[in-house]
Amino acid sequence: MTRSRATAGWRTRVSTGVLYAILVGSLVVVLAPFLWVFAGAFRSTGEILANPGAWFPVNPTLDNFVTLVVDGNFLGYGVNSVVVATIIVVGNVIFASMVGYALAKLHFSGRRVVFGAILASMMIPFTAIFVPQFVVVARLGLIDTLAGIALPMLVLPLQVFIMRQYAESIPDELFEAARLDGAGEFRMFRVIFLPLAGPAIATQALLAFLASWNGFLWPLIVAQTTDRYTLPVALSAMSQGTETVDYGILLAGAIVVLLPVLILFLALQKYFIRGIATVGMK
Repeated sequence: MTRSRATAGWRTRVSTGVLYAILVGSLVVVLAPFLWVFAGAFRSTGEILANPGAWFPVNPTLDNFVTLVVDGNFLGYGVNSVVVATIIVVGNVIFASMVGYALAKLHFSGRRVVFGAILASMMIPFTAIFVPQFVVVARLGLIDTLAGIALPMLVLPLQVFIMRQYAESIPDELFEAARLDGAGEFRMFRVIFLPLAGPAIATQALLAFLASWNGFLWPLIVAQTTDRYTLPVALSAMSQGTETVDYGILLAGAIVVLLPVLILFLALQKYFIRGIATVGMK
């Protein structure tokens, strides 16, 4: 019996050790590119080209960031990205919440068909719709405007799905009691649903921000002048049209683009996990 317990304990320790080794290995694989980019942002281009595989700067410098801000107009591009992201996040918080609430709590014919169509739209590749999307935006006179970049993403299917699933998790009795007291649908949406949907709103806001902040192809198509470039488009433009690529500035730009996403995720991490967990239960 004692030998059997010792064998079982040994196997448990080996299994735990293997599991930790796999987790640590996976973490290294995921973080290694970020660490290389972070170190490269503080190295000159000459130092990067001389030793591309180095993980630490020999002569750390902030020149890449200074050049990026002073000569690269990165602050202007950052303002464009912030404006577009703000429009998209606010639009999704308002409109996707309304649609999700309606699909979950209002009983009307064709509700399942509408929800199925929204889910199906998530499967359509962007390359199949960007031409008609461009025509619509052009007809509205929004080409080369920040509004034109943000307009197609005001209501994202994934955000509607998240809000609908979260609304399904809220007991119907709350809304039935409010109806008996004479509350209308909009009042129930505003007074009951929105205060309870904080984790789902935080989740969809974070995902909408990521979709906007990382968006490249559509802003590249709509922005006809450099004044309307967002950060990813500007970063891509810096590596084109010149004979030599300044890798130091590109890596510094990648850090600047990454930081707001990282800060926002850390700030909303608690709500994000709660929102995803709640949506996954339905």
